[in-house]
Amino acid sequence: MRRAKIGRNNRAMLNPGDASERMRLKIDRHSQTPFYRQIYQRFRDAIAQGILRPGERLPSSRSLASQLSTSRGTIDLAYSLLSVEGLVVSQGAAGTAVARAASSLKPSQAPPKSAAALKRWAEPAAEALACKPFQMGLPAIDAFPRKLWSRIAVRHARAIEARELGAPSAAGYEPLREAVRSYLAVSRGILCSTEQVIITSGFQGALGMISRAFLTPGDEVWFEDPGYFMTRLGLEAAGAKLVPVPVDNEGLDVSAGMARSARARFAYVTPSHQAPLGVALSAQRRLDLLSWAANADAWIMEDDYDSEFRYGSPPLPALKSMDEAGRVIYVGTFSKALFPGLRLGYVVVPESQIDRLGRIYELLYRDRPIFNQAITADFMMEGHFSRHIRRMRALYLERRTALVAALAEVFDGRMNVQLQAGGMHLVARLAGCKNDRDLIARANARGLAPAALSPWVIEREDRQGLLLSFTNIPAETAMEAATRLKRAFDDG
Repeated sequence: MRRAKIGRNNRAMLNPGDASERMRLKIDRHSQTPFYRQIYQRFRDAIAQGILRPGERLPSSRSLASQLSTSRGTIDLAYSLLSVEGLVVSQGAAGTAVARAASSLKPSQAPPKSAAALKRWAEPAAEALACKPFQMGLPAIDAFPRKLWSRIAVRHARAIEARELGAPSAAGYEPLREAVRSYLAVSRGILCSTEQVIITSGFQGALGMISRAFLTPGDEVWFEDPGYFMTRLGLEAAGAKLVPVPVDNEGLDVSAGMARSARARFAYVTPSHQAPLGVALSAQRRLDLLSWAANADAWIMEDDYDSEFRYGSPPLPALKSMDEAGRVIYVGTFSKALFPGLRLGYVVVPESQIDRLGRIYELLYRDRPIFNQAITADFMMEGHFSRHIRRMRALYLERRTALVAALAEVFDGRMNVQLQAGGMHLVARLAGCKNDRDLIARANARGLAPAALSPWVIEREDRQGLLLSFTNIPAETAMEAATRLKRAFDDG
């Protein structure tokens, strides 16, 4: 075995081809574990065991793909998972090398071989929290950095600041508002002042505030069809008259909305990742929607649903970033990016509406404890939030890829999965399905929690489909989950 030479910068240099030789790297083509996951695990273990040392270069994706007779995309995905964990770093033209911090990595526990043991090994956190396979609305509970979050919480509990003991601002904890403002400027292209940011009690708190401020009973509201049924119920409870506007491959059909109600008072949209179909609102329709709102003196509520999780390309800019007339009310939440139990969200209001919305919140919505806001603020300002989003993006891509492959194999072409650019769930249609609610009932009876598409639909009652979250299905258990789903459908 050749020894690595030490360069003048004290970094170990290695012939990249030597890495795979020393690891005896190969792919088990009979294993249910995806190829990229096998490659990732072998490199991870080699780093932990000291076979690959800090500073040593990995083989290029092109050469390793050729050596293993697989695609470069497979190698790139494996390397991206290692990068997200901080185990390797890109050095531009010099390739990819083992990170210095990787020296503290400990060998991982080998996964058991039996299916039952594999389930117990791979999903302890999900089971402990009663998280069922395919359950919508939950981030990867097993991957949340609970210890880090706890350390920040303990720090605040031990050293409570005087400002945390007094009556909180109606708009929310100012350091969190500032952290949100900074994050949105970088990640969503939204340039706003801290005064425009209001912290809310999750999405429903934002919806209640906006409904009170901008709607009166009988106002016509454009609503995506299909669209999020909880928002629909909330707007109806506020007395809105919903105008269903169809969604196609370019998102909300603005021309159809204008034909149905050109003088509507309000529009609710999910432009970055439409709920539930996953399409993005096209550039031209964004311009058309903003033009309509300005001319009709209408308001747009932008629900930035799942915007952080886009795979293969950067997240799209928010509609709010294009809002020159000040007609867009931007809504975000920490429920998907962190965890639903946090019950925190935020609204960016048009500058002209700061006082109006501030008065409403002062009177009705002072219900957000400072403690959770302070923890979240530190989590963001110390850089943990952005790193967590990057890790989840890579993890979700891995889990989505594994589940799509498993569904294709198990259902043998009978299930059509509509793969979009991002999001936390799949939209699937099963051949011959005439009642998606019946299929969901069968799955629920067997401990699975997919959702039906039809409850999201207003006008087209024949629109059937399945909504399958992949966030809490580890790649190692994707085949088992897909098999259980098929058995549930077949046994009905």
